[in-house]
Formats: sequence, structure tokens, C-alpha cells
Amino acid sequence: MAQACIRQGCHYLDLADARDFVATITSLDARARANDVLAVSGASSVPCLTAAVIDHYVPGFARLDSIDYGISAAQQTNRGLATTSAVLSYVGKPFLALKNGRPQTVHGWQDMHAERYPELGLRLFGNCDIPDLALFPARYPDVRTLRFAAGHELKLLHVGTWLLSWLVRIGVVRSLTDYAEPLLRLAFLFDRLGSSRSGFHMYLSGLGVDGQPRKARFFLIALSRHGPYIPCMPAILLARKLARGDLPNAERRPASI
Repeated sequence: MAQACIRQGCHYLDLADARDFVATITSLDARARANDVLAVSGASSVPCLTAAVIDHYVPGFARLDSIDYGISAAQQTNRGLATTSAVLSYVGKPFLALKNGRPQTVHGWQDMHAERYPELGLRLFGNCDIPDLALFPARYPDVRTLRFAAGHELKLLHVGTWLLSWLVRIGVVRSLTDYAEPLLRLAFLFDRLGSSRSGFHMYLSGLGVDGQPRKARFFLIALSRHGPYIPCMPAILLARKLARGDLPNAERRPASI
């Protein structure tokens, strides 16, 4: 699709969050420049909004050492089969994440841990594979540890997915993607036990500009089923800029991001 848009001379934006796809969109840079168009992948929660939050706090750090963040989805949200399949594709599967200064293998939906949110209470989280894990070590070169996690609102469903991740990890099940449709139907049965409230958290730590240890904590709470609207905001804002002609010309910006 991106290549077709470039050939036709139109800009391309997407909300993709597949790690390899988003991280390699720059392979289209030369073709996008030649046609004077912009090709953008990942104009969504990750890596766009997450980078915006980090960039907001970076000036307060002389050295940013650790970024730990995650998204907790509301149970009562419209969950589609495509999104469910995408998440299940890495549950139990190995991928690389930056830990203590070097890439290390972690597994999807494992390393279960809890975070306490304002208004939402305690939510469970597990490892998720996103483009940030490939892009941010270069964007923030001082960072030694980078972790992104996600979780279900309902602890029962989260623990259930964690147990299924072990079936994939030890090889009993090849991939949970094959079971996306029945698992999605099963999850809907629990909607009455959940809420419409979702959240995002980010913890930053390092050395402040004053030479003292510094930490920053950021929370975003979405109520009344508003969570699913947040990922589309970067694409909408960028599309409006394109429509107004506000973006700089190709000589002053990368043609693909």
C-alpha cells in the first residue's frame, strides 16, 4: 500500500505497530523523496505518542537511563479480530529488548508485573513487542533499559493469557494467532465484569541536569471507552498538517519516518 501511494504521488500515513514494518519504512525513503511525498508508519500510540512523552521530559535529564512504560486496555472496548491476532502473534514468542545496556531475549506476555494507576487501581502487565524497542535505542542512545508492557483490565484474563504464553514458549502450541477468533469470543463473555477505563503509564529515570538522580512519572487515564480514540490522534494531526501544507519540504525533513 505504501509503495502504491508513493507511485501515485500521494502521501502515506498508517497506524501500524508491527515492529519490523514500522522500523523499516525508511527503506522507501528514496522513492518517497523522488515523488516529493511523505511516507509515515506508526503514527499512533507507539512509537509516536510514546516518543512525544519522552521528548517532553528529556530536557530535564542530563542522562536518561531507563524507560519503563505500558498500556492497560479497558475490558469494555470494541476489540477487533485483526488487533487480537496481532497481539497474539507474539504471545510466548521471543524478541529482543534492551536490558542493562545490551539486547536480551524476552518473551511476549511474560515477566508479569503489576502497576498501580490513579483512578484505575492495580493492573497487571506483560512484555509486548512494539516498534519502540527497535527505534528508541538509536533515538535515545544513553538509555540502558527499555521495557514496554501491556495488559488486560481483568486480572483473570491477563493470567489466562500468561498461562497460554507458556504453551507457546515450550512448543506445545505453535502460535496463538490460530486461535484468535475463539479467544476473542471468549474474552467478550467477561465484559460485564470489567469497565470502560483504560490507562497508559511511563516511568523515566536517570541523571538530572543538576547532577542529582531524577525520575519522572506520567499517567494517561481514558474514561468512558475513550481509549481506542487515542491511537488515531497522531495520524489525524499529521493529515491536517498535510492538508494545510504545513510540513517542510523534502530538503528539510526525512521523506519517510
